[in-house]
Amino acid sequence: MSGIQLLLIAGVSLITVYFIQRMKAAVFSVLLMALLCLTAIFFILQPELTSRIANYFGVGRGADLVFYIFILLFWFILLKLYARIRKLEATVTELARKISINSALNETRGND
Repeated sequence: MSGIQLLLIAGVSLITVYFIQRMKAAVFSVLLMALLCLTAIFFILQPELTSRIANYFGVGRGADLVFYIFILLFWFILLKLYARIRKLEATVTELARKISINSALNETRGND
């Protein structure tokens, strides 16, 4: 095992442990992260397998295939976070409206 493999496995493991500690209640997310961690470690230990898979899909190198997959994952996560932010903004706007209306109603009742 080379030094870079040890470094990558340590990095993947630390990120996974950190994620699992932060997301203990989200069982699906923890299981998905554990699966991704095991897959990453497998491909780190067997880099020639990524090249064979890449060649099957018409990509020159395994590293390029991994890069392309992560570009897709990045865009998926970015769009998912954008949708979540838009939903939170709508919720905050709705709450602000209700608070304003309640404040205005309470002021008019207090002035009578």
